[in-house]
Amino acid sequence: MIVELVTIALNAAAATADFAGAEFVRDNARKLDLPSRWILPLGVLKAAGALGLAAGLAGVPCVGVAAAGGLTLFFVGAVALHVWRKALRDIGYPAAFLGLAIASLVSQW
Repeated sequence: MIVELVTIALNAAAATADFAGAEFVRDNARKLDLPSRWILPLGVLKAAGALGLAAGLAGVPCVGVAAAGGLTLFFVGAVALHVWRKALRDIGYPAAFLGLAIASLVSQW
């Protein structure tokens, strides 16, 4: 339960930064050659994952599993993009989020 709460909090914070158009988010998007128009939809996905995990904790386990699986796939893609763009200096954050997503998925069983 603790890992899910941490995953929820961090993904909600990341989504909020995306929605606010935080400078560090825009800088990271530029480093990855990611169009800025993708920032908002990616934030929506992070927020949906956080809300889904919260729903899982609130008693809808199938939604929690789906959310944890979705976040895992999302952050596999983020890590892959960092590797592809050779942005290894900045890979720690998506790798940590991936680890939390995997831990949240595993803890659902």
